[in-house]
Amino acid sequence: MKSVNNSVIIKGNKYGIIVVLNPDIAFDDLKKLITEKFKESSKFFEKAKMAISFEGRALTNEEQKDILDIIGNNTDMQIVCIIDNDPKKEEIFHKTLEQKLMELDNNTGQFYKGILRSGASIEFENSVVIIGDVNNGARVVSKGNIVVLGSLKGNAFAGATGNTNAFVVALDMRPTQIRIADIIARSPDKPVKDAAKEAKIAFLEDGNIYIEPLNKNVLNDIRL
Repeated sequence: MKSVNNSVIIKGNKYGIIVVLNPDIAFDDLKKLITEKFKESSKFFEKAKMAISFEGRALTNEEQKDILDIIGNNTDMQIVCIIDNDPKKEEIFHKTLEQKLMELDNNTGQFYKGILRSGASIEFENSVVIIGDVNNGARVVSKGNIVVLGSLKGNAFAGATGNTNAFVVALDMRPTQIRIADIIARSPDKPVKDAAKEAKIAFLEDGNIYIEPLNKNVLNDIRL
């Protein structure tokens, strides 16, 4: 068991403090020690705005509030946020943030005007609308969706960060290769000659990429 003198340890820098707490003593006794510690160190945190985190002991929200009240009553320091060191919560926040950023990427986008000739390769952080053709040998990569207002004859890679809801649209869909997330579809070795130009959409469903005519029903099923 830690000695009483070390039951509360304050570690700090100019951005925040870490309060290390003994897990083995009663919380009421711990609050008295916290009061003493912050009274002793109050001059070091005068009028500071800090972040705080707790280590060594799991605290309820009420216990955290009690400690913040002690700090507020015994120092001029302002606690602006509490940093949670729970790795499970951190992972949940991380996944949620990634998902929301991916949704934002899908719902925002940019435009590119021009013809992409053989050998050209462009990448976009967001969804992209290309006003022009993507020729055979050219490549377009997007973390979101790809819309080609022209002919798509080169390679298109949508959902580059793993977004399986991403899609590719082209007014003339004759790609060399389409990739959505981790799934790849290639054009047939002997494409149909003189096929009618028709707006089509490529999307991922049940682990396969499907290319279908773009109509109102398909548009209604698009998930952004």
